[in-house]
Amino acid sequence: MTDEAAPEKTSRLKTLAPLRRLLPYALRYWLRILLALIALSVAAGATLALPLAVRAMIDQGFSKDNAGSVNASFGALIGVVGALALASGSRYYLVITLGERVVADLRSDLFQHLTRLDARFYETAKTGELLSRLTSDTTQLKSAFGASASIALRNFFLFLGAIVMMVVTSFKLSLVALAAIPVIVLPLIASGRAVKGRSRLAQDALAEASAYAGENLAAVRTMQACGAEPQIVERFHRAAEAAYTTARDATQLRALVTAGAIFLVSCSVVAVLWLGAHDVLAGKMSSGVLSQFVLYAVLGASSLGELSQVWSEAAAAAGAAGRIGEILRVRPTIAAPPKPKALKEPVRGRIAFEKVSFSYPSANGVKAIDELYLTIEPGERVAVVGPSGAGKSTLFQLLTRFYDVDSGAVSLDGIDVRELDPRALRRSIALAPQDPVIFGTSVAENIAYGRYGAPRREIEAAARRAQAHDFIAALPNGYDTQLGERGVTLSGGQRQRLAIARAILADAPVLLLDEATSALDAENEKLVQAALEDVMAGRTSLVIAHRLATVLEADRIVVLEGGRIVEEGVHETLVENGGLYARLARLQFNV
Repeated sequence: MTDEAAPEKTSRLKTLAPLRRLLPYALRYWLRILLALIALSVAAGATLALPLAVRAMIDQGFSKDNAGSVNASFGALIGVVGALALASGSRYYLVITLGERVVADLRSDLFQHLTRLDARFYETAKTGELLSRLTSDTTQLKSAFGASASIALRNFFLFLGAIVMMVVTSFKLSLVALAAIPVIVLPLIASGRAVKGRSRLAQDALAEASAYAGENLAAVRTMQACGAEPQIVERFHRAAEAAYTTARDATQLRALVTAGAIFLVSCSVVAVLWLGAHDVLAGKMSSGVLSQFVLYAVLGASSLGELSQVWSEAAAAAGAAGRIGEILRVRPTIAAPPKPKALKEPVRGRIAFEKVSFSYPSANGVKAIDELYLTIEPGERVAVVGPSGAGKSTLFQLLTRFYDVDSGAVSLDGIDVRELDPRALRRSIALAPQDPVIFGTSVAENIAYGRYGAPRREIEAAARRAQAHDFIAALPNGYDTQLGERGVTLSGGQRQRLAIARAILADAPVLLLDEATSALDAENEKLVQAALEDVMAGRTSLVIAHRLATVLEADRIVVLEGGRIVEEGVHETLVENGGLYARLARLQFNV
């Protein structure tokens, strides 16, 4: 090997290196790989046996006295090509379904990994790009264990047969062979429609799974706040399995078509050879010409691909594997500690922010929270007000541990939230956000998001307490009505009431309300506010509000500005103090 060739080989190996990540997935199905190799060996052996059989017939010679032996030999050839067809169809099915199986497993693992990544990752990641890697890139990987591998292995044994054309050997026999094309092509065209239909079903199943994944990843904070990751991963796994099953059925039909095509092509070759043999018996053709035709015909029919295509497809698959590997190498910065502490049951709901400072990663060091102290006692109702950008929502982000503090500590019942499993922490917190996320599932499923399997009576009870039951009952199918993606068929107030019902159903000891009634009209706001009063009773409640009328009954009002608490007290006292709260109150109440 020359000095120049060595780097080239190293470069090629490096290019294909990302495909090594797929090996553990493939090796789970070692028996399928073994069966595929056996089928490949049988198919190659059957193919390579054809010229050997022809040579044996030539060695024995052709004569009228030997006609019975010739017919028996061709009968044996039919058996050989039958084995070739069966082995090739089996190889195709096993190898292609192995690729489908590996991709289904990889998709499930990749989606599960994405659900665990934290808010810092999703600040810069694009959902569409993630979906591309979850669907298109994983699909590209099928070639690594599918068509490319099959073509490479088959051509390793049969590459000599692609050079010569049958017509060069015998124009007459070539015409006979070409006459068989309609017999072969017409069934392929008919079966191709069925294959196309099943392939479309496979694509639709994959599109549905990808759409579900995209919808949940776009609402990853809601999913994590509700502790719904396991259920979402399981549901996506079922969708991925459905896509695999549909693709497997389509592949099974293609495998049968492939076996049938190979059998028909090979039988046509055998038929031509039988005619040619009788021409030899009649003295119209030499045995040497016939043996040459045998070699060209059999190897020409067996070689269905080109080795030159394998490298480009393998390189494309390696590129896709590299893109997926980039995501799988990302480790979440928000994760459970090796030995997480456990909250004592029942959770009391005491919250403490102790000298907390925090800056968002993209804020270039500008503090969203600056050395903040705040303690909320169990069962206390605290309202947080202030101008936009004061840090109100950031308190929620830190309490639910979507971000970790830069300094200081946030604790629940005396335990630093960084010492808790994030899922256990979030199970203790119910969130009703200002801009609630509604999924393209049924009304009941939306309310029970994070509490899958909740009884219908509890779902309806939560909806009644959130003043949502009446509008739900008016929908075409009531609680079973399928909502559009992100709840586009609902008004803002209806979406908010569903989010409040979801928080009520969660029945958590800590309740976070972020402008939960901002999209309601005055009448419905009064009704929902009454429902929230009931829900907040006995729970630690932290309420963000711009509309001060919603916080008048709070036990305490905390006024934030620039990430610091600038005022604290009840409504009347804060108005009398004449500070920031008083200015906000004058703007809203004209006092």
